[in-house]
Amino acid sequence: MNEWIPLVSEVGFPIVVTLYLLHRIEGKLNDVITAIEKLARYTSESRNAS
Repeated sequence: MNEWIPLVSEVGFPIVVTLYLLHRIEGKLNDVITAIEKLARYTSESRNAS
C-alpha cells in the first residue's frame, strides 16, 4: 500500500492538470468547429450561387 501513494501523487497530478486543460479547451474547440462548419456552408452556397 505504501508503494501506491508516491505513484498516485506522481501520476495523479499530471492527470488532473490534463483533465482541467481539456475541460477549458473543450468550449473553445466547439466554437472553432462551429466556425469551420459555417465557413464550409458559406463557401458551398457561394459556389452554387455563381
